Amino acid sequence: MKKYLCLIGVLGILLCNTANSYAQKVAVKTNLLYDATTTMNLGLEIGLGKKWSLDLSGNYNPWKFDDETRLRHWGVQPELRYWLCEKFNGHFLGLHGHYAKYNVGGMSFLSDNMERHRYQGHLWGGGISYGYQWLPLEHGGCTWSRICAAGSFQISLCHMWNHSEK
Repeated sequence: MKKYLCLIGVLGILLCNTANSYAQKVAVKTNLLYDATTTMNLGLEIGLGKKWSLDLSGNYNPWKFDDETRLRHWGVQPELRYWLCEKFNGHFLGLHGHYAKYNVGGMSFLSDNMERHRYQGHLWGGGISYGYQWLPLEHGGCTWSRICAAGSFQISLCHMWNHSEK
């Protein structure tokens, strides 16, 4: 685990230095909602032309909280964006694909079904998006987007039980 964290740290430092050198060509990003669920994530958006960019985002959550509670997953989501005004600023339309592998369950705060079952498998699909990015800081910005997506799931359902019950 320490090797993964060190590798992510080194890549983050290298990518941040690249982003500072080429501010309007490359953006390094994170997803705050993923951060709230302890999911490590990193995004890299590369300018392709005056109004086009390619967003490459990935996430990884290796945590197993106890014998039955898991929120393990990893995923990737590339997205091609068309900016209505100028790239990295204002409104955009996007076309994306996504793939993930997951092992999630045993969490009572989500639902009774999620407390009693664990789901694992793969998901893949794609969709369209609309978003807006604004630049409240000189060297940083915030992005808001809405996604309409379709996908396919391969699911294995695992039943969990309390060993103290008979």
